[in-house]
Amino acid sequence: MASYGSSLNLSQSPASGPEKSSPAWRPPHSRSSSTLSSSRHIVKDWEVIDDLRVETQAGGDNPDEVTTPGICEGYLMKRRKWPLKGWHKRYFVLEVGNLRYSKNQQDVCRGRVQGSLDVGLAVMSINKRSNRIELDAGDILYHMKAKSHELFYIWVTKLQAHRLYKKNASSHGARSGPAQRNGDLMSGGLTADPAAAPAGVPPSANTATNSKVSAWLQQSHDPDLCVQELNRCDVDLSEINRLIQRLQALDTGQTLTNGDLKRIISIQNLSLEKPKKPRSGKIWGHSRTLSRVEALGMPLRGITKSLSSSHLGSSANLGASASSIPDYVFSQLPPPTVTSPEGKKIQQDICAVSLRVIASLKAVHETLSQERQKLQEAWETNNIHQANASAEPAAESHGPPSVADSAAEYFDASYDVICGSSSDVSDESGLSEGSTTDSEPEEGHASATRKYRASISRTPNSAAPKSTGRRTTLPAHCPDNSHVGLMAILYNNIGKDLARVSMPAPLNEPLNLLQRLCEELEYSELLDTANNTADPYQRMVYIAAFAISGYATATFRNRYKPFNPVLGETYECVREDRGFRLISEQVCHHPPISACHADSENFSFWQDQRWKNKFWGKSLEILPTGMVNATLPRYGDHYEWNKVVTCIHNVLSQQRYLEHYGEVTIRNLRSNICTCKITFVKSRYWGSDTNRNEVQGAVLDQGGSVVHRFGGLWHEGIFCDTLPNPKCVWKPNPQPMDHMLYYGFSSLAMELNELDPDLKPLLPPTDSRLRPDQRLLEEGKVEEADRKKDDIEEFQRERRKELSKRGQEHVPRFFRKAKDSCGRDVWLSNESYWKLRENPGFANTENLTVW
Repeated sequence: MASYGSSLNLSQSPASGPEKSSPAWRPPHSRSSSTLSSSRHIVKDWEVIDDLRVETQAGGDNPDEVTTPGICEGYLMKRRKWPLKGWHKRYFVLEVGNLRYSKNQQDVCRGRVQGSLDVGLAVMSINKRSNRIELDAGDILYHMKAKSHELFYIWVTKLQAHRLYKKNASSHGARSGPAQRNGDLMSGGLTADPAAAPAGVPPSANTATNSKVSAWLQQSHDPDLCVQELNRCDVDLSEINRLIQRLQALDTGQTLTNGDLKRIISIQNLSLEKPKKPRSGKIWGHSRTLSRVEALGMPLRGITKSLSSSHLGSSANLGASASSIPDYVFSQLPPPTVTSPEGKKIQQDICAVSLRVIASLKAVHETLSQERQKLQEAWETNNIHQANASAEPAAESHGPPSVADSAAEYFDASYDVICGSSSDVSDESGLSEGSTTDSEPEEGHASATRKYRASISRTPNSAAPKSTGRRTTLPAHCPDNSHVGLMAILYNNIGKDLARVSMPAPLNEPLNLLQRLCEELEYSELLDTANNTADPYQRMVYIAAFAISGYATATFRNRYKPFNPVLGETYECVREDRGFRLISEQVCHHPPISACHADSENFSFWQDQRWKNKFWGKSLEILPTGMVNATLPRYGDHYEWNKVVTCIHNVLSQQRYLEHYGEVTIRNLRSNICTCKITFVKSRYWGSDTNRNEVQGAVLDQGGSVVHRFGGLWHEGIFCDTLPNPKCVWKPNPQPMDHMLYYGFSSLAMELNELDPDLKPLLPPTDSRLRPDQRLLEEGKVEEADRKKDDIEEFQRERRKELSKRGQEHVPRFFRKAKDSCGRDVWLSNESYWKLRENPGFANTENLTVW
């Protein structure tokens, strides 16, 4: 096809046509109707366009780097065969290589598209005599005609640029981004990327906007820094103004060449619809050349010389030049870019000075932000002292107030303005509907949390757990999993339940979900305290603190996921130092259900959790559906509560963070004297790190009146100010040394998978400590763990197939299925595990083979 020449080749003027007329040739279309239609054309007037060398580069140095072409839109005549055979006016839009059309411009704005075509996949033919363009994509054929030769020239130029862009993008894997709006001609302009600045130019201080408040407070600034930076900005802005004036002076002598015109038309967004003439039409009294000179800001002498050049004056075929383009189109074109060495040097100087201005302004912003934070903290500390000094018991309200209302009522400060529920749109459009309804942050939440947090910070840190003789580190550090193609795995499963998706071993931590259930008892002393508290309202406060404490383990655990237990897998945990023993079992595989039961002198604790994982493109959402239960034998209380949604944001980047949001309702099934409502506040996407992880709660009596209020951050602690002695109810234990080298594990998590030689003979072969792939990963043998994990999963699939062939279902060994008071399916312990463990022992019983 290239052998027949191109009417708009690089070596020719866009206005002058080919130097030699190409052999008249019209390729046959892919459909018989197209062939019949083509036979009626005058064959010698049609030419096939080869646009693989269009001048769309700003500089022309690298032909592979093609600038994104601008949008082109306007009316063209389109021929149709049926119905209403003939030419009909249609509004076309050409954007990022896709040509679509509608009946009119209003339909385009409303999204009503009658047809679309990828111009990169179509053969393009033109007829300059009749201003016609044909695009043949095999199964789609467009016959179009422009009403003037000038508009025909612009459409041909635009189509060439978009065809080249699409072909270049497909060959280099480039993504087609949105086209830039008018005036966004990046060639030769200010460099937006600091990395593109000349050597020696200081990079922009973009890290200042992302730095933490704590980092700001650790920095020391000169009190006169702001004045110095602003004076420097004033000098630099004067220098930028001087350089811009010099650049404009160079533009004065710049001529509009053949390549400039074609490149500008290709890159710029153009609307080819002629605007309506204003009533006072006399303002257009200048000649067409003068209006064009004013639009481009060039003197008459330079543009006249350009238009009289041989490139634009000898228009034999296309006949389009700068002087013939309509004024309303030409006014949308920017002046040509300065390409002289002196102009490029001035542009580099402007970039360098601009970056200095940005750095100075960001330094000023950093200093002012630091001072603002100091003033805010000093004011809040003073306000807390005043509130504690003047606080009186709150009067009973006449209805069930919200958590935010009660917090604002107690902290009677001038800035506690209660706002309605936020209507801000979540940045994760796919998040489940029930996860964000009642967990949006309010002004009352924020102010109360700041006071709770200040009170927690004054509470001494929890003492380090006493040595239990168990291990304090793991055998090997956690592996680097940055090489794992997580993006490909997740994007292939968007919207699916990730519990059914097999993940590589490097993405796992050497614990599984059964052991994670045991981690929720890390602060079981709160249940012990609740069982020894006589007041039922205070008892509920400790139960609520325990429910919140179970989420603290996730603070440093967003880089790895736990192993999914196989069907029939079990885990036991006997902790004499904590006074409880626990047994858990994977009772169902699809859907995955993990059940556990723990006993102690002061409490009984059980739950069966059903997890659903959803990946929404940028975040991973974990939705638990089971209920958590705890009983206190001294008072006969039976508490039941739900769990909230857990979401891992930025799951595909290294800046992942985890948050919980939703509402928890705690009920005492044996007494309706009080209930508790806890709100895990969903952080706004523009909020700072200090505003994350907020939690607020209230204990309500039978009439809905607030008896106790508490709050804080689920990873820092919970403070209750309405107890007889206001205090920090719970504060997490300090993390062990180098915990980030060991998957972010707490002291308890370090001990969960430890296999003591004296314990091994007592365990059933289904215990998680004996799972080989998990043990290999803990020892740092990642590749062997990955292979073993595949073997175990394949063995599990074969085991399920055998059961299905025999018409049988798996029957859990230590748990039974039952109904709770609400008619929900629950899994309860059948109390056989500890009996079998004691007599005759698992070594003397028939056990299931799971790996």
